[in-house]
Amino acid sequence: MIKNSTRSLFLVLSAVFILAACDKQNKSVTADHVQQAQEKFTWKLVTSWPKNFPGLGMAPEKFAKHVNAMSNGRLTVKVYGAGELVPGFEVFDAVSQGTVQMGHSGSYYWKGKIAAAPIFSAIPFGMTATEFNAWLHYGGGMELWQELYKPFGIKPMPGGNSGAQFGGWFKKEINSVADLQGLKMRIPGLAGEVLKNAGAIPVTLTGGEIFSALQSGAIDATEWVGPYNDLAFGFYQTADYYYSSVWHEPGTGLEFLINQQAFDALPADLQAIVEVAANAVNESTLAEYNARNNAALKTLIDEHNVQLRQFPPEVMQALKYHTDALITEQVASDKDFARVWQSYSEFLASMREFNKLTLQAYYENR
Repeated sequence: MIKNSTRSLFLVLSAVFILAACDKQNKSVTADHVQQAQEKFTWKLVTSWPKNFPGLGMAPEKFAKHVNAMSNGRLTVKVYGAGELVPGFEVFDAVSQGTVQMGHSGSYYWKGKIAAAPIFSAIPFGMTATEFNAWLHYGGGMELWQELYKPFGIKPMPGGNSGAQFGGWFKKEINSVADLQGLKMRIPGLAGEVLKNAGAIPVTLTGGEIFSALQSGAIDATEWVGPYNDLAFGFYQTADYYYSSVWHEPGTGLEFLINQQAFDALPADLQAIVEVAANAVNESTLAEYNARNNAALKTLIDEHNVQLRQFPPEVMQALKYHTDALITEQVASDKDFARVWQSYSEFLASMREFNKLTLQAYYENR
């Protein structure tokens, strides 16, 4: 009996100690959660666009506003325009090095670092905005994008889409391929290389540098986005001919670049808020461009006497030929480009067939 009593007392005391330890651990976990919930974070977000520029420049501003509201001030994001903290073309490096926590830009600017990067912004004669978003979220695009940026310590997220972009502004008419020879044009990414192979001279400039370059004659032509942004920049004051032909950027994806360590340091709920805010901006930016472009084009034509043109079939055929040749060359020279392009092109092919049956037929019937 004594042995049994001793044993029972031992078991009771052991249970008490275990319960006490569990209670202490639970209190510690609860305290950790409370501390995390109270902790505040401040992020810097640099962009490749002028501060508060319509569309492109407002996308990161909207993101910051959404994050601040949803987090109740626990995560504050301060946005800096191109040149305020870092030059527009140094956004990638600033995020990668941890100088800032976030950036907003276009992936085709990083072609010198990652050959396949332009695929996640715009491919000449490639996907439209809706096709591109479908590929990212349901066709394996996001996984490939994250793999490419991972070695640089960057987590990419879709950051908006400007939709189909116009062919650009020209000081002279383009009536044949011969008119492209020696033409100095501001145009980035793979499209710049396509034009180079067609005989033109591509020039890379940030948005804020374009007007003065066009006005001074440093360049003969430029593309930027479309009527909404082109009207704001006042390109109609420096070039007479506006080409509506869509070829180089049929659906231009923008990007949020997030320093991976900064993202990992956030509690799970703030990480979710960042992701949700980015998705919201991705959707709303495309809607904004779709709504604003037509009205801006009417203003350009009716109030500023802009002469609207389309590239002749000969020019479009030449651009398509040089695009196909360049893609073939890129696939052969870079394994990552080849891997991403296989996914992209297969998804595009499937969408092309579906759209022939639906939207293309609908547009013709409408």
